[in-house]
Amino acid sequence: MRFTTTLLLATAIASSLHATDWPTWRGPNRDGLSTETGLLKQWPAGGPTLAWKATDMGVGYSSLSVANGSIFTMGDGPDASLVRAYNEKDGKPLWVSAPVGKPGGSYKGTRCTPTVDGDLVYALGQFGDFVCLQAKDGKEVWRKNLVTDFGGRFSGWQYTESPLVDGNKVLVTPGGKNGAIVALDKKTGAAIWQSKEFTDGAHYSSIVPVNYSGKRQYVQFTAESVASVDAATGALLWRAPRKGQTAVIPTPIFSDGIVYVTSGYGVGCNAFKVGSSASPEEMYANKNMANHHGGVILKDGHLFGFSDGKGWVCQNLKTGEIVWSDKGVGKGSIAYADGHFVIRSEGGKGTTALIEATTKGYVEKGRFDQPERGKENSWAHPVIANGRLYLRDQDALFAYDVKGN
Repeated sequence: MRFTTTLLLATAIASSLHATDWPTWRGPNRDGLSTETGLLKQWPAGGPTLAWKATDMGVGYSSLSVANGSIFTMGDGPDASLVRAYNEKDGKPLWVSAPVGKPGGSYKGTRCTPTVDGDLVYALGQFGDFVCLQAKDGKEVWRKNLVTDFGGRFSGWQYTESPLVDGNKVLVTPGGKNGAIVALDKKTGAAIWQSKEFTDGAHYSSIVPVNYSGKRQYVQFTAESVASVDAATGALLWRAPRKGQTAVIPTPIFSDGIVYVTSGYGVGCNAFKVGSSASPEEMYANKNMANHHGGVILKDGHLFGFSDGKGWVCQNLKTGEIVWSDKGVGKGSIAYADGHFVIRSEGGKGTTALIEATTKGYVEKGRFDQPERGKENSWAHPVIANGRLYLRDQDALFAYDVKGN
């Protein structure tokens, strides 16, 4: 009996250790990379098997987080923006939160992907209402407003950021003269610091945590610059001026002292080398990757994403040169798992494809058209977690089995 109990406990621990949850924006490390293995290397005709479909997500472009057997997303109801939770196994609804904030905005609907940290969930409404909820039932723990509490300043499409939880802190970007980034105690919402030296207005990117040169730091990207602040104090560590146009959206990428940013509206991409100076050295600036908002992923020293006017691009991080390009499924978003990218078209039939993560060229391993495509662009990024591929299209969420045999 003792042996059986020990074996069951060991099995449960091993299972939890190998779980590949996706608890926040762009996955566990905010880089679009899943650590999951054993997935399909080729999709069958018509695509992978649909495990389930859920509805009543609400109006919005939020992607989703998967953690501890539950799925979390946001959507507008008739009178308010709301956080919603579903069972990971079958998509059945678990709870809907009390109102987060008012609905609507330029492009009606929510933009934030909730962040899950243990028994808490963090979500940001499009007008700056920032809430901490209990993961088990959606009950509110605390709330703040980025404008009224922190002097925030947002742009024309309101707040779109997904909160970052790091240690005992949760971080968001109010933007503005009081400090672009604010760090709060994740349990109570009490302010820890606000970045007084970094005061850019908020745009639409999300913060990335970085360990470099012996310092824990946070990198953020705005319409004015890409910058880093000290994790402990919020003091400005370095800042590289970089002018964006209209909307600066993609999450910045940091690798071995190189910070890479890209945006659309004809701007393109830049790479900077971070050193001891507070002003990083620009390595290159070109239009080989002009990513609007579908995201770019760094894998094995190369960047993969959709570039306006060029299609799907593989770009060398250090040189900025294009390695290959292909029209693929058209403009859209991207996620990675087990040697492959999943790329999703934002328009038309919502075509989604599996392609090899290789510098040799565009190699497609299957595609399918999303069923019951809505009328709005499908801007929610794909999510890969625990053997499932998730595609959200406004009110609907589709879960596909992508685990290999």
